[in-house]
Amino acid sequence: MRVALDATPLALTTGGLARYTAELSRALADRYPESDFVLLSDQAFTMPEPQTRNLRAGGHPRNALERRWWLWGVQRKMRRERSELFHGTNFAVPYVPLRPGVVTVHDLSPWMNPDWHHAAHRVRQRTPPLLGLRIATMIITPTQSVRAAVIERFRVPASSVVAVPHGASDVFRPAAPPVASPDAAPYFLYVGTLEPRKNLDGLIEAWREVRRRHSVDLVLAGRKRVDFNALPPEPGLRVRGEVSDTDLAQLYSGALALVYPSHYEGFGLPVLEAMQCGACVLISKDPALREVAGEAGVNLDDGQAWAEAMCAVASNAEWRSEWRAKSLERAREFSWTRTAQLTYDVYAEALKRF
Repeated sequence: MRVALDATPLALTTGGLARYTAELSRALADRYPESDFVLLSDQAFTMPEPQTRNLRAGGHPRNALERRWWLWGVQRKMRRERSELFHGTNFAVPYVPLRPGVVTVHDLSPWMNPDWHHAAHRVRQRTPPLLGLRIATMIITPTQSVRAAVIERFRVPASSVVAVPHGASDVFRPAAPPVASPDAAPYFLYVGTLEPRKNLDGLIEAWREVRRRHSVDLVLAGRKRVDFNALPPEPGLRVRGEVSDTDLAQLYSGALALVYPSHYEGFGLPVLEAMQCGACVLISKDPALREVAGEAGVNLDDGQAWAEAMCAVASNAEWRSEWRAKSLERAREFSWTRTAQLTYDVYAEALKRF
């Protein structure tokens, strides 16, 4: 099979879309060495490492016609690469269905609250007709909850929508934290883009209440989006910004718990990464987060429930140990290899249906 994948998310330095595209393309190339995978975009992007013989980058648009990317450019690139199928990893496929198209709809947040996405106008305009007019042959969602929402909102046949869960990179394993100073405080950890949808204001308020009773810090790790208001300096609040995967594994492993109070998610990769590192996970009652964490996640509702749960974590080492074991057990059910296998099955079905 010869597959072209949308590499546009790889223009971002971090975040779930970039992680999904990089890990999936690597896993596909590794699991199916007889197939050919090419990453295409009209933007500059970073290739996943390590590069392999059957995972390549396509060239940039050559002329004005090809710069009309979704109408003409991607089709011309696919013809040169002899690609049989296109996988849109970020809500889009070519506008003219000359070949089978598979699109991943990660979540429905662009259509739920305009305050959550300051720059999602194109997705809101483009994706509904691609789905509703059946231009995409098959649709992938990361969870069953998103699958059900896609079927209902866009009125697409249930048989064309397949839930394929993500995995977590092998770098995310229990790791010894770096040597800290003797007076370093224990910490709760949030990982992800700093953006309005993640409910960080509510998290910080709950942590402040916890800090009145326990000497614990709150660490925020992730890229700050331009529409997120800067946080003023505050004792115990550590804004780390983007960190390497190695450092992130250490942060997960050393945290009292991962705290993920997001208003809405399609999957919640940091939750799985944290569980794979053996961290306790405190999550909101979002359906996708509950689906991913299963019985290993502590589901919380309002701010008071968050403060009480964080106090319990901070004061009870035996409780933490119990939930760490649950996290490791749950994480074993996920892998990028399994994601690649299930995705490849969707490719085969799209080729058969087209």
